[in-house]
Amino acid sequence: MLLPAKAEVARQLRRYRAWERVMLAAPNDRTVRATFEDSGYTLCVLMGKRCAREAADAAERYLRANPAACLEEPDQRVRTAAAVGRGAPAVDRRAPAVERRSPAGR
Repeated sequence: MLLPAKAEVARQLRRYRAWERVMLAAPNDRTVRATFEDSGYTLCVLMGKRCAREAADAAERYLRANPAACLEEPDQRVRTAAAVGRGAPAVDRRAPAVERRSPAGR
């Protein structure tokens, strides 16, 4: 799984928190609300969450913890294929397969 760069997560989290403060100060301003919602959406996409609050929490955990625990739910453990009961994975997910062709093979 690809993990987002910590610097980008930190930048987007700061942006989200700043617009949250502005939105709370001026809740009737449509431009502020739209920008706040855009920043929340960006954080959701970056962290793989559906809710901006969950994304902000996940971003904070990611910045505090090791990369393996970043996108997990706080009350769930990582489930392996053996724990799920589906057996071993069908593909080796450590590195993508690369097809190599020689110039003469074309």
